[in-house]
Amino acid sequence: MAVSVTLPALGESVTEGTVTRWLKAEGERVEADEPLLEVSTDKVDTEIPSPASGVLASIKVAEDETVEVGAELAVIDDGSGAPAAAPAAPAAEPAPAPVPTEAPTAPSTEAAAPAPAPTAEAAAGDSGASGTDVVLPALGESVTEGTVTRWLKAVGDSVEADEPLLEVSTDKVDTEIPSPVAGTLLEILVEEDGTAEVGARLAVIGAAGAAPAAAPAPAAPAPAPAAPAPAAPAPAPAAQAPAPVAPPAPAPAAAAPAPAAPAPAPAPAPAPVAPAAPAPAATTGDDGAYVTPLVRKLAAENGVNLGSVQGTGVGGRIRKQDVIAAAEAAKAAAAAPKAAPAAAPKAAAAVSPLRGQTVKMTRMRKVIGDNMMKALHSQAQLTSVVEVDVTRIMRLRAQAKEAFAAREGVKLSPMPFYVKAAAQALKAHPVVNARINEDEGTITYFDSENIGIAVDSEKGLMTPVIKGAGDLNIAGIAKKTAELAANVRASKITPDDLAGATFTISNTGSRGALFDTVIVPPNQAAILGIGATVKRPVVVETPEGTVIGIRDMTFLSLSYDHRLVDGADAARYLTAVKEILEAGEFEVELGL
Repeated sequence: MAVSVTLPALGESVTEGTVTRWLKAEGERVEADEPLLEVSTDKVDTEIPSPASGVLASIKVAEDETVEVGAELAVIDDGSGAPAAAPAAPAAEPAPAPVPTEAPTAPSTEAAAPAPAPTAEAAAGDSGASGTDVVLPALGESVTEGTVTRWLKAVGDSVEADEPLLEVSTDKVDTEIPSPVAGTLLEILVEEDGTAEVGARLAVIGAAGAAPAAAPAPAAPAPAPAAPAPAAPAPAPAAQAPAPVAPPAPAPAAAAPAPAAPAPAPAPAPAPVAPAAPAPAATTGDDGAYVTPLVRKLAAENGVNLGSVQGTGVGGRIRKQDVIAAAEAAKAAAAAPKAAPAAAPKAAAAVSPLRGQTVKMTRMRKVIGDNMMKALHSQAQLTSVVEVDVTRIMRLRAQAKEAFAAREGVKLSPMPFYVKAAAQALKAHPVVNARINEDEGTITYFDSENIGIAVDSEKGLMTPVIKGAGDLNIAGIAKKTAELAANVRASKITPDDLAGATFTISNTGSRGALFDTVIVPPNQAAILGIGATVKRPVVVETPEGTVIGIRDMTFLSLSYDHRLVDGADAARYLTAVKEILEAGEFEVELGL
């Protein structure tokens, strides 16, 4: 029977999705709820699981193609089962009577996929009585499930309380799940690439030094040849079909004793197993990173250590392009010493390994791009700019930064001053802190200043939100800014931290830009861009008269939706921010 795989509804306003990658090829076996493909929409990137167990009969939508919700993506044939199970069926049919006698071997071959599940469930029940469950926590209001992208600990490893245990990816954020207690990892209940609902059990932590219940499971593939040894009547078929099902029989035995026990007959059997087990060789260099056999082979051919490669795939997975880029970087580094003597005096910039490469866009880059295009096409955007003398702000910061860091525990950067001034001015100019409700034809003027701050990270630009920034002082803003920026760069940001912004600030000047025409995010009316602070000769009015002085100057640019904000509104708001900054009346908040 053919089972259709369709594109599910991925949100109230999501009408279509783009297939970014197929995780299975036609003809491959797939289990129910196993990730089948990756799909990207304008709001979320996610994996689509298989609705049934069987064989992927046909793929209807190729990678990079876009289809509407409900469209057929593939067909799963669950009639005769996997190709591996088909040969086993005729062997069992001619002799229905002996089935009970051969129960230990025949059923295990036919139930290759389901067999591990009951075992894990039973073990989980036993472990739960003497261990602590690790469950998938709530990672946001609208997040209902998560995918395990990588286990940072193996069964039998010791783990400390709050030590990162695994990495989980949701449709909104990638994060680490810490261990709730100290002890030993007794069992892993959700393997890598497995998807679990919020509240589901992921693993079991037992007392320190406790014997792991699931320790033999990972070693199951190695002792597979031992299974056919007792079954003398059919050694050849058993070596092919039961290979992945062997765990029930050799479970008590470790990987090393497997060749010793069946010394007489299985001597030739270990030979095919040894080359077919690349995992030990690969893990020596990649520290358990998620890589496919193709990537492992490519890395070996190019002499790339996977442990030093930063993955750009889902959950940090290492892709072919990452290995190629690392190989090119290694070649460039090898050639660098030869050119070092000539290049050193000029301090020439290093050549990027991406030079000359054609790589696939990351899904985060696609989402950022789609959101920017959506914002530009749905709003009438333009930008106004003012120049601000921030000399007083810079002097106050220089005076207070050492005492501030000792008292508050965070560095005092110029950013909190800009956030404070922007939030204070928003209270007097609510038209800039508003949103147009397209469907209703109404305008919402927000009663709080939730300011998003653009943070540059290795994965891309993210905008965490300082909730209620208008009610915080300089110290409160500095602490929250430092906390959010650190969480973004450590991939610990939550969906709730990224939601709810009513206004955004982008500090493009931190990288040297004088000013920028920043793009207004969707569902907001304006965004403030902060340019670089530079010293320039400026005409200054003093009580003694007009003089020329060296001042710290910066540009502030306000991009806004002209459907809601007029040029005069933008100018009034920018002028208000400028006056607050140039007055620099923050001595009380800084303790000066």
